[in-house]
Amino acid sequence: MLEPTSSHPYWPDALDKPTDSSALKPWSWALDRLEQSHNYWITTSRSDGQPHLMVVWGIWWQDSFWFSTGSRTRKAKNLAGNPRCAIGTEKADEAVILEGTAHQVSDRAVWKQLIEIYNHKYGGDLGPLLESSGSFVFRVIPQIVFGQDEHAENFTEAVTRWTFTKS
Repeated sequence: MLEPTSSHPYWPDALDKPTDSSALKPWSWALDRLEQSHNYWITTSRSDGQPHLMVVWGIWWQDSFWFSTGSRTRKAKNLAGNPRCAIGTEKADEAVILEGTAHQVSDRAVWKQLIEIYNHKYGGDLGPLLESSGSFVFRVIPQIVFGQDEHAENFTEAVTRWTFTKS
């Protein structure tokens, strides 16, 4: 299980450096957005270092972000060469940005569990699509997560970084 530690992120250009730790967002705030977002942004890197930004559907499950994509997509090709990526939730005014490493999952028993959760969230049946299209399933294990809430009473004090260590 991953246990996050919260802190203020490094913000070199902030006029007033955040000092009030009591204003930091709780991890439950980030989890709610990771679980409830319908669309997610994913950024990967091409082999020449150029960024690639795309929208995916996904789920938060077992302390990780999970998504599927076709084996011939730019995302899949990029992740094969460099598994580091960033995931962002859909609402920029309550943004959660996850930086982590994507791992391809081939265990069909895990796929079956994932499909049930995915189908519950999005409707339909993901199973036949995954099996027939040669799609990949990826699990993105977070290393650092950032949360920014424009609605917070003091935005700069509430910006939060969660760092993960394995327990």
